[in-house]
Amino acid sequence: MKFIHLADAHLDSPFHGLSFLPSKTFENIYQASDQSLKKIVDLAITEKVDLVLIAGDTFDSNHPSPHSQLFFAEQIKRLTEAKIQVVMIFGNHDHMQIEDLLVEPSEYFKLLGADEKVERATFTTKTGFNYDVVGFSYLHNHITEDKLNEFPKEKNNFTFGLMHAQEKTTTKSQNVYAPFSLSAMRDLNYDYFALGHIHLRQILSQKPLIAYSGNIQGRHINELGEKGCYLGEVNESSNGVKLVFVPTSPIIWQKRTIELDSALSKNELSEKIKAINDLEQRSFLSIRLSGAEFLNDEEVDLVQDSDFWQNLSQYLPFNSQIVDLRLITGQRQLSLNNSDRLSFEKAAEEIFSTNEFRKIISIWAKKDKLATDISEDNSFKQEVENLTRIKLSRKLKGLLNDTETD
Repeated sequence: MKFIHLADAHLDSPFHGLSFLPSKTFENIYQASDQSLKKIVDLAITEKVDLVLIAGDTFDSNHPSPHSQLFFAEQIKRLTEAKIQVVMIFGNHDHMQIEDLLVEPSEYFKLLGADEKVERATFTTKTGFNYDVVGFSYLHNHITEDKLNEFPKEKNNFTFGLMHAQEKTTTKSQNVYAPFSLSAMRDLNYDYFALGHIHLRQILSQKPLIAYSGNIQGRHINELGEKGCYLGEVNESSNGVKLVFVPTSPIIWQKRTIELDSALSKNELSEKIKAINDLEQRSFLSIRLSGAEFLNDEEVDLVQDSDFWQNLSQYLPFNSQIVDLRLITGQRQLSLNNSDRLSFEKAAEEIFSTNEFRKIISIWAKKDKLATDISEDNSFKQEVENLTRIKLSRKLKGLLNDTETD
């Protein structure tokens, strides 16, 4: 038998922080998750798979838009009309009632564990191969108990586990998404465990096979590379599984670093960015300028202007876009004496301590949820620190030059 494992479609995802893009480009981004899901359904029909497993967070919220509901229902109908079995669970984002779905009732569509209780369902392929799917859906956005304790240990048929969850951590406050231990999951000895929630595609165990398929479309610069689904084929004699990743996302996020080792003009800086030509498909780029202390104040202001990004993007292949440009300090040091350098580093350590940083941005961070989330992001803190160091270095360098000419 053949199956597809997908998760974390996040239909209706808002794609924060990209409002500076032209409206047509932003619309393409907003539709990217829809396009990726449609490609997965196309793949299922073309490959004549027997089963599609959907491991949670199909929607970005538990109140999805009518558009996303209707679009999803249309894609499920395409599968059920092709007599492809669909087994779905809700995750922490789309914790809903089955009655809230607009999917037409069909013997080929099953929402598993709708009451947040582990459920086992048995199916048979067209060739007479019997298999079970065991899993549960969220009714609330948090589940703190280890649901693996409810999974049946005995199995007669080829068995799929289906769960939207994360591994237990030592931080108790983080264990709110059906926390599990990998050893306990292995001990169940299911033939394939299809996981959702973690957006990074990864295989946690080969024997038995336990995998996160990742999300189907990267939503921001921290979700890099190709996204899509797993296509699996079961050897009906040995129960072995052959698994391949199939990319389906129309847009990917990538990072590139440009090393600066000396002062340069605005035109020279622009040419370095335009020279990025190793892209293989449409990409959203985050560019790191390492050695940013070589930039003067005008150049620092220029590279932080999204209009500058848009101007340079037209030179990139595949209609790619620069959506993020960050300044990174290199190894060049200020010419300070030991005493001044120690004072500089001590002041930096104090200012950029976690508590002091939160105190400085506390008023801004309370403005809305997005500001709160960004303020807790370590990459944002690092970006602020880098920019502050660059700005301060420029000012200190100016003061040193003035002192030397006095």
